[in-house]
Amino acid sequence: MRKFINYLKESYQELAKKVTWPTWQKLQDSALLVLVATIILAVVIFLIDFAFQHLMEFIYAL
Repeated sequence: MRKFINYLKESYQELAKKVTWPTWQKLQDSALLVLVATIILAVVIFLIDFAFQHLMEFIYAL
């Protein structure tokens, strides 16, 4: 149990004093970048799925 308590204390010290946290502006910029990349990827996957669906419908109609 002592090791676990020591681990928690050291983890807290590291998070409080050693970690460099991003600024609010950097955090917002990163979130916006992730949002835009996710939307672009979703659109690309939708287009591929749409094209594949129509291709399969054409093949099955033959």
